[in-house]
Amino acid sequence: MAKSYEPETKLHNLIGSGTKIIGNIETTESIRIDGEIEGNIASKGKVVIGAKGKVKGEVNCLNSEIEGALEGKVMVKELLSLKATSKLVGDIETSKLTIEPGAVFTGKCQMGGSSGMVEPQANSAKK
Repeated sequence: MAKSYEPETKLHNLIGSGTKIIGNIETTESIRIDGEIEGNIASKGKVVIGAKGKVKGEVNCLNSEIEGALEGKVMVKELLSLKATSKLVGDIETSKLTIEPGAVFTGKCQMGGSSGMVEPQANSAKK
């Protein structure tokens, strides 16, 4: 069986600072974002949003570490880590969550075990 909650040291994909992508990203590997993404990200590995990284869209992955800004829903199968410099505006679905002092989180959080990747659900939030 796969080992859970181990840090992944290899990041196979990198969106560098100064790069902006408009569109969805799907990968079977881990990815680090230091640039800007407007679109959804689906990864079977880890998604890292660096301190200068900005994502506007849904993130669906195995594990995630956020240092930068994310606006949208986050669905993480195992561990989501919000670092002190992170700013997340949106809802979270994850098995485990760590939030460092200084992190900003605005939204709803649902925690609990899941057998597979979390499937997107319709948003029924009131305005």
